[in-house]
Amino acid sequence: MGLVKPSLLGTLICLHISVFFSLLFIILTGVAVTEGKNQSVKVSDVEKVENIDEIWNGLMTEGQNLSDSGLPQCVKVGNSEPLTFNSEGDVVIGGIFPLHYVASKPVNSFQRRPLNTPCSGFDLRAFRWMMTMVFAVEEINSNSSLLPGIKLGYRIVDSCDHVHTSLRALLSTAQGETTKCLSGSPVPAVIGLASSSPTRAVAQTLGPFNIPLVSYFATCTCLTDKYMYPSFLRTVPSDLFQVRGLVQLVTFLGWFWVGTIGTTDDYSHYGIQAFSSQFHQQGGCVAFHLMIPKSPTAADIQEMADKLQSSTAHVVVVFATEGQLLDLLLELTQRNVTGIQWVASEAWVTASLLTSPHFHPLLEGTVGFSFPGVRIPGLKEFLLNVRPSSKPGMEFVNMFWEEQFGCKLEFRENSVSFDGQQSPLCTGAEDLRYTNSGYTDVSQVRISYNVYKAVYVIAHALHSLLKCNPAESEKGQCEKHTSFTTEQLLHHMKTVNFTDQFDEKVYFDTNGEPVPLYDIINWQKDRRGEIRFIKVGSYDGSAPLGRQLQIEQSTIVWTGGQSQVPVSQCSPPCLPGSRRAIQPGQPLCCFDCLPCADGEISNQTGSSECTKCPKYYWSDREKVKCVAGIEEFLSFYDTMGIILVALTLLGVILTTVITCVFHRFRSTPIVKANNSEISFLLLFSLKLCFLCSLVFIGQPSVWTCRLRQAAFGISFVLCMSCLLVKTIVVLLAFRANVPGSRALKLFGPSQQRTLILCTTVPQVCLCAGWLLGAPPFPFRNPTYQIVVECKEPWPPGFYLILGYIGLLAFICLLLAFLGRKLPDTFNEAKLITFSMLIFWAVWISFIPAHVSSPGKFTVAVEIFAILASSFGLLLCVFVPKCYIILFQPDRNTKKGMTGKYLR
Repeated sequence: MGLVKPSLLGTLICLHISVFFSLLFIILTGVAVTEGKNQSVKVSDVEKVENIDEIWNGLMTEGQNLSDSGLPQCVKVGNSEPLTFNSEGDVVIGGIFPLHYVASKPVNSFQRRPLNTPCSGFDLRAFRWMMTMVFAVEEINSNSSLLPGIKLGYRIVDSCDHVHTSLRALLSTAQGETTKCLSGSPVPAVIGLASSSPTRAVAQTLGPFNIPLVSYFATCTCLTDKYMYPSFLRTVPSDLFQVRGLVQLVTFLGWFWVGTIGTTDDYSHYGIQAFSSQFHQQGGCVAFHLMIPKSPTAADIQEMADKLQSSTAHVVVVFATEGQLLDLLLELTQRNVTGIQWVASEAWVTASLLTSPHFHPLLEGTVGFSFPGVRIPGLKEFLLNVRPSSKPGMEFVNMFWEEQFGCKLEFRENSVSFDGQQSPLCTGAEDLRYTNSGYTDVSQVRISYNVYKAVYVIAHALHSLLKCNPAESEKGQCEKHTSFTTEQLLHHMKTVNFTDQFDEKVYFDTNGEPVPLYDIINWQKDRRGEIRFIKVGSYDGSAPLGRQLQIEQSTIVWTGGQSQVPVSQCSPPCLPGSRRAIQPGQPLCCFDCLPCADGEISNQTGSSECTKCPKYYWSDREKVKCVAGIEEFLSFYDTMGIILVALTLLGVILTTVITCVFHRFRSTPIVKANNSEISFLLLFSLKLCFLCSLVFIGQPSVWTCRLRQAAFGISFVLCMSCLLVKTIVVLLAFRANVPGSRALKLFGPSQQRTLILCTTVPQVCLCAGWLLGAPPFPFRNPTYQIVVECKEPWPPGFYLILGYIGLLAFICLLLAFLGRKLPDTFNEAKLITFSMLIFWAVWISFIPAHVSSPGKFTVAVEIFAILASSFGLLLCVFVPKCYIILFQPDRNTKKGMTGKYLR
């Protein structure tokens, strides 16, 4: 078989597309267009055919014959019509309601026409919605001001709340017969449906023909897409606003750890998805998500019930209908599960099916969003006057009657109850006034009110389209014989703007959405122990942020009849003074609480981060508030300061006592042998070392900051210089005993003084240059509270001073170590060696301790190093000599010094 040329292939594709849409148009509208006239025509049957080609050929032949004859007739496909409830009129409005909620699965062989399979599970609420539409139509017909001279009719079918049955109901509605036509379609507008998935299918089918579809209960956000659903409008707000409200509600009540339950339809899918996304943005976490299958098995239900029981989330948000929830709730009730706080979407928050005493322990305290409820005058009386009949077209009423009273009408011989068992006979004279069901409860109708508004939207659009205003029409009547298209009607419906008898403004935005108003409903028991839907707040999606949610929390009864708001959390909120630390691999709502660091606070429960205090402020002990920082420094009044001052004074006093002892016994051999002049200079330098530590204590000032390091550096260099000279003298003294040695004479007192001066002057110059070039200054350091300290803009200056002292100490230690074993009764080199070892141990330990010590302890470490090294030098060099002078005077002689004295 040869290939088709591209041009020919394109022509064939276009032809098939044209044929398909022509066929669909004929099926939907049933209109034969003749000579540019739009008139209603009668429908004829088509004989049974065996395949789709014969159907198409028959349609083409029939259409051609009708077109040739010019007769005002319509073509009708099929001979098996669904049940309808209709009334004739000048304009017939279509209505699609889920009178049954269980649809059998279609079995199509594609060799014969699909058969109509009966649905089961009659819904009393949906029947009330249908009768509300009838009531609104009759109310408008009796109103001489809205559509004068025009009679509205209706053609209502059952959608069975399923996609395939809804489409079949739509096709049946669009092919209905009318007595008069004011538009190109027998049904210029349709009111329906209740569920989002069937609504999407119907809206997508009607969209290309601009036939308006007004939904009273389909809330899926997906239906906002005007490209996919150009002719879709609704009197119920989109789930977009409900989701925003639910997120605000659960976060307002402090619930950030919740579970969700949904189904496989579009309403649940889009609702749960939007809720989870917005809830996460507000810091919430979804603990689990349960998906109820279309036909759940017992194992599915038990698995979901196990998940609910084991979860730590005690708040559950549900996007589903009461019929879809029934099996799961029955299982939970059988298990005697309590303590779950249910948050309901509008699909089931006012479902009377779930208010039976069997569910009270489980569902009492449920909260959720519902559409605003009103009391429609005359509706209750209208509903109570409904009666069954054997006349054709009354099948829905008869089904309702049997469901309401649990009986079987005599003229409906084939009717059986839902469970398949035979029901008792009923007379049809039973009184609805003595019943209590979802049909008769019209104290606050909500979905019925949306149906009521949908009918009035169409009526007001027709009022504008047909020029029913007295100033625009003749004799105050509508222009009854005016032809209009569904596109014109759709335009007028989109632009309606009126205030109904309940003072609510009815209009649509650019997406065909109404004003997003909701009531917040709470399930509470009354005195008789029955569940009542109590309004405890409201939500206005059009209000400014912060004023959208209005709730009276004190009037709410929570799950189990509690008055306290239930708690649902993965981890308890962190107390003030701590912050959240997310647990690895866990949701954001599962965390540990860590205390804030010093200088940081958290003054709210559940803080995720600690806030750093401003400069010169510090956190209090509980880390909940910032207080003005107290300036911290090593004070004379601190315990540590007092101890250091006492040690300093002790060192000064001890040095003074030793100086006095040496001065008193200056003529004795032991004092002379140690060069009394250098000894007194060394004692003076040690006294300066002790006293310089006092400069480090107290609040730093400009002068103390400049003086402390200079006094420390010069004092210790002078001390090291004296020790160095004494060490050299000791070494030279023993060398002088060698015959011919003149070393000691060459290093006399003048040379000793010169060496001390030469080793001290560089330190003095270094300190002077540092203080002139980059002097330390007082600084308030907020790193550790507020520490007042001396900041050194040129840190190398301090380390140069310390390094120079270390250099002299190292030379002194080296020389003393070389002379430690010289033969003498009193070898001073040993004492100097030991003192230098202590000095080096102290200052080597000082460096890491000084760097790592915080705040005022930095200064304390330096003072401790000064005192420790000073005491080491004083005790090692002078105390042994004082001991001999005071306690062993017999050794303080020439013989004792030379070793000739024997004990």
